[in-house]
Amino acid sequence: MSDFIISVIKCKKMYGKIDKTLRSSQLMDVKEVLRFADDLVFAKTGEHLEDLQEAILAGVWEGKKYSQIAEASYCSEGHVRNVASKLWKCLSNVLGEEVTQSNLRSTLGRRQVFIVSSNFGNDFLHIGNVNVCTDTQSPEVTNVRSQTPTPQPQQTPTQPHIDLGDAPEIFSFYDRTPALATLQTWILQERCRLIALLGISGIGKTTLAVRLLDQIKTNFDYVIYRSLRFSPTLNATLTNLLQIFSEKTDIPQNIETQISQLINYLRQYRCLIILDDVQMLFSSGQLAGQYRSGYEDYPLFFKLIAEVCHNSYLILNSWKKLRKIAKLERENTPVRSLVLGSLGIAAKEILREHKLSDEDTWDTLINTYQGNPLWLEYTATMIQELFGGSVSDFLECDAVILSESLQAELDQQFQRLTQQELAIMIQLANENEPIALPQILQAMPLSPSNLLNGMESLGNRLLLDAKGNGKTTFFSLNTVLKKYVKNRYTI
Repeated sequence: MSDFIISVIKCKKMYGKIDKTLRSSQLMDVKEVLRFADDLVFAKTGEHLEDLQEAILAGVWEGKKYSQIAEASYCSEGHVRNVASKLWKCLSNVLGEEVTQSNLRSTLGRRQVFIVSSNFGNDFLHIGNVNVCTDTQSPEVTNVRSQTPTPQPQQTPTQPHIDLGDAPEIFSFYDRTPALATLQTWILQERCRLIALLGISGIGKTTLAVRLLDQIKTNFDYVIYRSLRFSPTLNATLTNLLQIFSEKTDIPQNIETQISQLINYLRQYRCLIILDDVQMLFSSGQLAGQYRSGYEDYPLFFKLIAEVCHNSYLILNSWKKLRKIAKLERENTPVRSLVLGSLGIAAKEILREHKLSDEDTWDTLINTYQGNPLWLEYTATMIQELFGGSVSDFLECDAVILSESLQAELDQQFQRLTQQELAIMIQLANENEPIALPQILQAMPLSPSNLLNGMESLGNRLLLDAKGNGKTTFFSLNTVLKKYVKNRYTI
């Protein structure tokens, strides 16, 4: 059998496969369409589709009208039409043929077939007026996904508008490379709209957030930092944010209108917003997570930021876990939480800056004070002033010594505890070893309900150390908190 006949037979087999693919392409689901279109655009431009572009593609693929897409995306039909027009032009440039709302299915279907056909390892060779197949795959005909370059952060063409408000100036930054990398991935690659940055007071949340802003600011049109330390109402916060986008526009007083207006700006621009000190929105003297009277609209606002389609990102810094956000995270929405822990070996730079001696003892000091940069700053100052910088001499005095500055810092957190939480903390400070719930309940005059609610609340405040051993969880306090409780409360 001649090589020509063999090639024709191979070609017929391949056409059969392509025909099946063509028929199956009519049944491509929305996820496949979005992934395919995103791959095409990214391979050509180096940029991924934005959220509203994906919503338009999905809606048009399913036969929806622009008005229906606009309603589902919480934006105007005119805005959807404008974004769609730019999207069709982008796809037309990528594919080399006109793409419109009406021919999207047929155009992407044909292109999907072309790409799939190349995956069979065959190409076409011209012999006279006949196209036959060869076994050599042309370098020009390859799978788009295999050509996809490493994702790069999206860059905005102009300088971002930066409004850091009352953000503190950062003079020292100690290595938080893993945390920075995680946050950048969540924002620039996974496009998580809402992120909770959590950690006990002094652990470095604000410093990390401001450093993050500086590193990725060129990816955004607006970069904004605001602190909630003075407990502004949602109305005040929204008014403040809206004024950044348009000082000339009259700011509505209705909360729903304010939220709608802000979300429109978050769609129109790529924004990165940090709200710091979120814990100040919660009630003092109540279990963790109870919003103060008049502040109940905040969780609804956070929920909308997570669920509504837009192009922006909100980071919330807090001492406490945010229960509503934890619930959203479990529901596979674009929401994430990151709890900051010890600085680890990077904390040695703090001790070095204070010119402390006895470097072989620094690990002990860092571990004792939980690698918390603020706690170590206070302690290093005390060592420098009272011990001539000798860490060994300091450690010989007592297992843990708390400066007045450190105790005053912890006072702010403990003043917010309920009586049942404080009773649990005192009990745990009395224990020499980690203890399980049944033993805590046996040792304390609390009902099971009050104990469990108190323990859960302390966990949300990030004040408990919990370690599992088989099916049992054991609880304890870290050395600093245990010493603080013993100092402040008679045991």
